[in-house]
Amino acid sequence: MRTRAAGLLLGALADALLGDPRRFHPVAGFGSVAAAVERRTYADRRASGVVHTAVLVGGVVGAGVAVEGVGRRHPLLGVALTALATWTVLGGSSLAAHGAALAGELTASDGDGLAAARRRLPSLCGRDPASLDAAGMARAGVESLAENTSDAVVAPLFWGAVAGVPGLLGYRAVNTLDAMVGYRSPRYARFGWASARLDDAANLLPARVCAALCVVLAPAVGGSPAAALAAWRRDAGSHPSPNAGPVEAAAAGALGVGLGGRTVYAHGVEERPRLGDGPAPVAADLHRAARLSRLVAGASAVLAALAAR
Repeated sequence: MRTRAAGLLLGALADALLGDPRRFHPVAGFGSVAAAVERRTYADRRASGVVHTAVLVGGVVGAGVAVEGVGRRHPLLGVALTALATWTVLGGSSLAAHGAALAGELTASDGDGLAAARRRLPSLCGRDPASLDAAGMARAGVESLAENTSDAVVAPLFWGAVAGVPGLLGYRAVNTLDAMVGYRSPRYARFGWASARLDDAANLLPARVCAALCVVLAPAVGGSPAAALAAWRRDAGSHPSPNAGPVEAAAAGALGVGLGGRTVYAHGVEERPRLGDGPAPVAADLHRAARLSRLVAGASAVLAALAAR
């Protein structure tokens, strides 16, 4: 357990200092494998999606169990393997960096600022940047920072503390599959059902840990814990996602902004409920949201290490 705690802390530190691996990212490799498997497993049926999810997640968890077994026999190697797995699955540093860079581009005085922001936005979320003005991109950035802080940082650390390397790798496989096939589009409404529901289950507790950290850390970004908690309790249930709702609502309250509204994705348009009772976010709020994301990442790494001891 001490090996696990040390590995989680070292992996989180590597993410904070180095960001994502620049070449041959294992998560991108898993995505390529998943796309190849989909060409064989796809059918417009839930049962086919269950098989697709079970094969891919089961394979990754099995590999994680093997790695964990090696680490138990050789503790120093176990620390290194856990740290490597943690660094591989975390995305907090790159997430916050993209959020801060988007804020800078939205406030750039040259004429290319909005164009640069539109080029960057797909790195943060799946919305159509061509349909958004500066205010729309600021809102998209804040919402994405909140939701992905939970998905890319808090949840993998949570499952790493609970289940070690199999938890780290298995969670990332689940979350990646949800991002690939978990949409309510004509192609994936049935096939992606299993991946989407498994992702909901995997994020149920971590999302609430993330929301609680947003409440506690609200003063560090000029916000109020009481306002963050009130927004979480009042608004989270109106969000269509059972896990994005608490995180986005708590972040909105912590930042003192209002989120939600018309949201354009490649697969269609959704009208999102209002979260928080402040004004719409601007570029300056993106900087604060990026800072909140980094603070939550650091706090969740410490909590995961303590839980794993």
